[in-house]
Amino acid sequence: MASRSETGHVTTVSNFDDLIQIVTLHADKYNPSNPALKIPNLNSISSQAHQSINFINDLAPKYTIPAANREDAFKPLSKLCTRVMNALKVSGVSDTVTDGAQTINRKIQGERATAKKTEKEKQALLEQGKEIHEISSSQLSYDNRLDNFDKLIKYLNNVPEYTPNEDELKTVALKQVYINLQDKNAAAKEVGEPLTNARIVRNKILYTPKTGLVDTALDVKKYILSVFGAPSPEYRKINKLAFHNQ
Repeated sequence: MASRSETGHVTTVSNFDDLIQIVTLHADKYNPSNPALKIPNLNSISSQAHQSINFINDLAPKYTIPAANREDAFKPLSKLCTRVMNALKVSGVSDTVTDGAQTINRKIQGERATAKKTEKEKQALLEQGKEIHEISSSQLSYDNRLDNFDKLIKYLNNVPEYTPNEDELKTVALKQVYINLQDKNAAAKEVGEPLTNARIVRNKILYTPKTGLVDTALDVKKYILSVFGAPSPEYRKINKLAFHNQ
């Protein structure tokens, strides 16, 4: 499903409030048999939606700075690991040892060990009766990059030939980089996880099938259509209000 911007969620709730206002103006004729479509329930959904959005608005600014600090800290990691790999390659180790480190480095960089198959190649394999197994190369989450960076450092600690003269490439320095990244990641996650959970709650209120704000709004529109008819000014007013699921 396509993601929506925060503005999109706010617009959806605003449209729902407009919908409530319209049906309230015609309360004498708005009398659905389904309790979920009655005005008190609509007001309850609106209240929950506003509370969830306000909570997100409170949390989001607290996440901005730790998230930016984490992003800035992780930016040099790819280049640093490239330098590490180049230092390892000229250290006199075997290709097998280099390949072992390169496997880990690819995961830090988000590279594939082999090129992704084209649709034509996939079709040829299927025609030969072979199964297609492709593992995603996307291991670029902060947690995964940290884990793989830790593995690379520990791998290098077991390679006696890896003794670069550059202080920043030594495993002791790499370990300090790892600790700094770990701290920045933890700080961002501390406020990021509550924000993520708040968005999950918001999405349930807005987009749960049948009972969420969007599906309820669509049912209200159908009821208005059944009562007043498509040409009616009542329906024309509510028909222009857009409600879309995620």
